[in-house]
Amino acid sequence: MAGQDDVVVNEAVVTGMLLEALDAVVWDGLETGHPTDPVEHVSRALRRLALAGAQATAGDCDPLYSLVARDGCETPSAAAVALPFVIALATDPAMGARVELVEVLAAMQAPALTGEDWSAAWALLADPEPAVRRAAMSLAVGIVRLLERWRVEADPTVRVPLLLALGEAASGEAGDQADEARAVLADVLDGDDPVMWVAAVHASAEIDRELPVRRMDRLIEVFSDLALRPRFEEVWYTPTVDGPWTREHLVWSTVWLLRHDPDAELSFTVELAEAAQRSGDTLLCREALDVAWRILTERRSAEAALLPLAGGLLTDPDGAVRLRAANILAALGPAAAPYADRLAELLDDDEADGYLDGTVREIARWALTRIDDPRALPGLIEQLRAQEEEQGRAYVVGDPRRPDTKDVLIPLRAHADILMPTMLETIRPGRARSSATRSFLEVLEAWGGDVLSAALPDLVPLLADTRTSTMVMGMLSAMGPAAASAAPALRTCQVPDFPGGHALVALTAARIGEDREAALRLVGEAVMASEGTGYSPISALAAFGRDAAPYADRVRSAMENAPYWHRLTAAITLWEITGRIEPSMRVLEEFILPIADGADSFWSFREALRTLIRMGEISPAIRAALLTVRQSERRLSAEGGYPMILRDQELRGLVEEALACAGGGSGSTG
Repeated sequence: MAGQDDVVVNEAVVTGMLLEALDAVVWDGLETGHPTDPVEHVSRALRRLALAGAQATAGDCDPLYSLVARDGCETPSAAAVALPFVIALATDPAMGARVELVEVLAAMQAPALTGEDWSAAWALLADPEPAVRRAAMSLAVGIVRLLERWRVEADPTVRVPLLLALGEAASGEAGDQADEARAVLADVLDGDDPVMWVAAVHASAEIDRELPVRRMDRLIEVFSDLALRPRFEEVWYTPTVDGPWTREHLVWSTVWLLRHDPDAELSFTVELAEAAQRSGDTLLCREALDVAWRILTERRSAEAALLPLAGGLLTDPDGAVRLRAANILAALGPAAAPYADRLAELLDDDEADGYLDGTVREIARWALTRIDDPRALPGLIEQLRAQEEEQGRAYVVGDPRRPDTKDVLIPLRAHADILMPTMLETIRPGRARSSATRSFLEVLEAWGGDVLSAALPDLVPLLADTRTSTMVMGMLSAMGPAAASAAPALRTCQVPDFPGGHALVALTAARIGEDREAALRLVGEAVMASEGTGYSPISALAAFGRDAAPYADRVRSAMENAPYWHRLTAAITLWEITGRIEPSMRVLEEFILPIADGADSFWSFREALRTLIRMGEISPAIRAALLTVRQSERRLSAEGGYPMILRDQELRGLVEEALACAGGGSGSTG
C-alpha cells in the first residue's frame, strides 16, 4: 500500500503500516450504529481494506456503514475512532474502491464529528481522479472550497456536479461567497454550452424556483436537439448516482423543477412531446409520454391537453409511442371517441414495449370498450381470459398496463348477451380454480339481475369449490328465491375455513328460500349472537328493510361501538331498516368530511356516497365537504396507474349525484 510510512492517525505520525496503527486502537467498549453490528466488524473491515489495497471492492466497504448514525440516534462512539482510518484509505491513490470510501465518509458526516480533522477529506476535491472529485462534493466542504475548485476545474464531468453543488450551497447562505456563487451561475446561464446551461438552470432553481419556468422554451429546444443527446451522457454525473445521467433522466429531473407550477409542468411535457414527434425523436417522445401519464394519473385538469396529443400519436411509426398514446386514450374514456377509427385500426397491432405491460392491440381494444364502441367486442373475452391465465406477468403499479378484467367488463353490461356465452364457457366445471373464473364471477356479480338468473346453471357447480363458493353464495343471496333451485347443491357446499363460513351457508339457504320470515329470523339470531365475536352478518339485515326494525337497537349498538368501517356498515344498515336519517347521517359524515381535507379512505367514501344517494338527502356539512372535493385537483384514488383515473371518475360522478340530493328530505330524522 502506497504511503505506508506517513499515515496520520489521531494527529500523530505513525511510522510503519496502517495495520500497525489499527492494532494500536482499543476497540473494546466502542459501539456501532446498530446492536447487531459488533464493532469487531468495523476493525476487521478496515484491516481487510488495508490488505486489499488496489484490489479493494465496494463490498469490502459495506461494514463501515455501521458507523453511520441511525435516524434520531446519536453518532456511534466507534465513528470518531474509525474516521481517520477511513480518511487515510480514501485519500490513498493506490487504494481500490476509493469512490465508495468517500461515500462512506459522506454518510458519516454528523454534528458529533464536526470537531474531528476532516482536512484531508476536503482535499479530495483536488484529487487526480475525476470520480473521486465528484464523490467529494457530497462532503460538507463549504462554499469557499467549491468556488476554489470551480476556478481551476476543467473536466466537464466534474464541472456539472460542481455547478449543482454551488447552487445548493448558495441557496442556503448569504454574503460575498454566496454572491460569487450566484455570479458563477449567471455567467454559465449567459454562456454558449447548452448542456452546462441546463446544469446552471438546475443549480439556479435552488435559488430562484421560477427560473426554469421562465427558461422553459430553451429547455425544450436543448432537450429536442438530437445532436446534443450523447453530450448529456458524456458529462452529466452526480455524486449520489452510479453512472451518467441520460437526457431522458434529465427530462424527469427538469419536470420535477416545474412541479410547483402545474400549468408549466403540463405545457413543458406536451410541447416536448410535440417537438419530439416533429423531429422523429422516438426516445424523447416516449419519455415525454411517460411524464404525461404520471401527470394524468395525478391531475384531472391535464385531460384536455393530453387528449389531442395522444390522439395524434396513434399513427406514430414507433410501436412504443403508439402503446403509450393508446393507454392515455383508454384512461380518458368517452372523451377519446373522436379517435375511435384510429383505435380500431390498431386492433391487429402487436407492437409492445419491453418496459410496459400489454400490446398496442390489447390497449386499443380496451380504449374502444371505454367509449362503448362495438368493434371492441369480438375476441374481448378470449383476450381477457388469456391475460388472466398468463404466467409470470409483471408490471409496475403506476405505469401504463393492461386493465383488470372487472374494469373492462363491468361497464359493458349492456352487451352481456354477446359477452356471456364465452364467459360461461370459462367458469364451467374444470376451470373453477383459474383466475379467469374468479374474475368473470366478479363481473357477473356486479351485473346482477337477469344476468345472474341466466348464469345460475353454471354457477351452482362452483359451490363445490372453496375458491369460488363464497362468491357464488353472495350471488345466490342477491337473487333470493329466484335461486331456490340451488338449494340441494348448497347443502353440500364447500366453504373456506374462516369465521362465519358455515353460518354463511345457512344464511344463504334462508335467503333463497320462500320463507322470508324464517330467513329474517335466522339472520337476526346470527346478528344477536355475534356480539363480542369477529363475525357479524349485520349488513344482511338491510335486504329485509323495515321488517328488520326489531334489531335496530343491536345494529345501533354496533354503530356506536364497532371499529372503523364496521361502524359504516352498521350505520348504513340502521338507516335501511329504520328509514331514519339520524343518527346514521352523523356517522356518514365521519367517512366523507375527511376526504375534503386530503384523507384517502376512498372505499368507505364510496360506500357513504352511495348510501347518501339512496337516502336522497345530505347534511350541510357533507354538502360543504363535497363542494370542496368537487373543486379539488387531485385524483380520488390511491391505487396508482390507470385505476387512479377510473376510480376518480366514478367517485366524482357519485359526488355529483349526492350534491343533487341537497335540499331533499324524504327520510325521517329521528
